[in-house]
Amino acid sequence: MSDPHLPFPEGFVWGSATASYQVEGAVDIDGRGRSIWDTFCEVPGAVAGGDTGAVACDHYHRYPQDIALMAELGLGAYRFSIAWPRVQPDGRGSVNQQGLDHYRRVVDRLLEHDIVPYVTLYHWDLPQALQDRGGWPARDTAYRFADYVAIVHAALGDTVRHWITLNEPKVASHAGYGSGIHAPGIRDLDQRDRAVHHLLLAHGLGLQALRAAGHGAGQQVGITLDLSPVSPASDSPDDRAASRRIDVDSHRLFLDPVLRGAYPREAGAPFTDPAADLVRPGDLELVGAPIDFLGVNYYRRMLVRASPSGHLRAEVVLPEGVPVTAVGWPVEPDGLRELLVGLRAEHPGLPPVYLTENGAAYPDQIDADGTVHDPDRVDYLHRHLLALHAAISAGVDVRGYFAWTLIDNFEWAEGYAKRFGLVHVDYADQRRVPKTSARWLGGVARTNAVPPR
Repeated sequence: MSDPHLPFPEGFVWGSATASYQVEGAVDIDGRGRSIWDTFCEVPGAVAGGDTGAVACDHYHRYPQDIALMAELGLGAYRFSIAWPRVQPDGRGSVNQQGLDHYRRVVDRLLEHDIVPYVTLYHWDLPQALQDRGGWPARDTAYRFADYVAIVHAALGDTVRHWITLNEPKVASHAGYGSGIHAPGIRDLDQRDRAVHHLLLAHGLGLQALRAAGHGAGQQVGITLDLSPVSPASDSPDDRAASRRIDVDSHRLFLDPVLRGAYPREAGAPFTDPAADLVRPGDLELVGAPIDFLGVNYYRRMLVRASPSGHLRAEVVLPEGVPVTAVGWPVEPDGLRELLVGLRAEHPGLPPVYLTENGAAYPDQIDADGTVHDPDRVDYLHRHLLALHAAISAGVDVRGYFAWTLIDNFEWAEGYAKRFGLVHVDYADQRRVPKTSARWLGGVARTNAVPPR
């Protein structure tokens, strides 16, 4: 009898992902400077429960234990981010060697366990000193990022082969400078738009720096974008137009410059008006330079209807009869297949794709027997992997899957109230307990195949 499991391509990468501020803690030791998230967490009411990332999961000290857990589970790759203020406390100038030494130890430990490091160079923790000088709305920040990238590559480039310049620039710009629900907590559409372009310019300059530093040694460079298929809530012209506005503002504003070297026409000023002096000659050639892979973070579809309020006059609504996660996101796995197949159709030259984040928060608890059973998360992962397999079968070149996230952690403005981890963390004593989902995904990784539904 044939094996009913559905195989993934040979060499497919199975891993998990984290972000520095969410897991490391140790915010004031070994020369680390302040980040915008350290400052934001001090604002009353900014983060649920008044939580901060000061200790988080203490991954800074406990990374050997966490890496051993990955190896035990059978995960062969780890996507983690470098904390810019740990490397350059002021975001410019002098380098903190202790910070670089820490990441060298992390990389070396990963390689000792045959786990491939995938390094994200920016996952939202901008040095506060750079925010004091204007942050991402200031063009100079993009050039400081390129300097920082060169420093990190000089320290780790002999062993790290996979680099991600930015994680979800849309969240950094839109939530950080638009809605203000993330650090640095600014609500200003002009600053938001300037942050969009300068983040993308930072990607282009960082890509240039990495290429110059040694692309010929098997190095792979990409960027991670958070993407969703977008649909109108009805066939009305207003809902269809609102859906288009959301898609442009959330996705094409980032996809088109990276993959086509141009902003979408619908983006309007200041992105398409030379008189605005935001997009300067040569910028889009940098932003649109070829990448080796595209990182895609997928969590949900977007169902959109017209709204009389907000600058986009649109709102995302929940579909009827669809289950939601603990953060209220609808669980629609086929959206992943739809997204990836649509990307390939719209971008014939689409580079290879890694699913760099996918996961769900549920209200997990340690049972009386000391285990953590999370059947909803197992079901979530299973159904999304079936959708991913379907996209690959349809011809999309997907090279790997990284579950979000390895361990429960500081979930940004949600604090510690929401648990996305494959591994449960007791924040009182930092004890780690692998959940049922961790063992399940490890089995998939070891066999390189997903069981049928």
